[in-house]
Amino acid sequence: MSTVLVVDDDAPILRMLQRTLAAEGYGVEIAADGGAALAAVERSVPDVLVLDVAMPGVDGLAVCRRLRDKGLGMPILLLTARDAVSDRVAGLDAGADDYLVKPFAAEELLARVRALHRRGKEPPETLAYGDLVFEVSSRRARRAGSTLRLSAREADLLELMLRNPEQVIPRDLALARVWGGHATTPNAVDRYISYLRRKLGEPPLIQTVRGVGFMLAR
Repeated sequence: MSTVLVVDDDAPILRMLQRTLAAEGYGVEIAADGGAALAAVERSVPDVLVLDVAMPGVDGLAVCRRLRDKGLGMPILLLTARDAVSDRVAGLDAGADDYLVKPFAAEELLARVRALHRRGKEPPETLAYGDLVFEVSSRRARRAGSTLRLSAREADLLELMLRNPEQVIPRDLALARVWGGHATTPNAVDRYISYLRRKLGEPPLIQTVRGVGFMLAR
């Protein structure tokens, strides 16, 4: 089932969007603000993101920028009451794929989501190692045909190893690529490698090179 994450701080609009999309057969997740949206994407990357612009705290444009800065390529549809050209340009510059002005008809919303979903289904770049397959744009992984639910950090670490299979990835390189050189704790890399090992399952694919780092190997 295709998934849509809907983000809006207006509860009645959020409920309407959830009902409308669910009636079309989408799996719908909801978030009431930008911070909750970023946390939801960390847990699981949706097929399409429907995102209100004007929200307190982290607004829709900031969410767009942060997701694109992480390299996440899911299609994003912005919802806003602002229809000036400058507002549209700001949304597109932030990384959105489309822009829908409130109020809008449910039929138009569904048509925009369908179009973005088709665009998102273009053949993705894939990385593979044995029975492990990773789609770069969607940040989704499968092993032996089973889908793995990865956080954004886990997906970034996995991509780094898949692009360098059977090569040692030093901890400081992982720290620079995935955390931008800054982690919340010194053992953050080890902790996320442990999470990733558990999710990849058996037989193990990640080996520890003592005192140096990690490598993807069988």
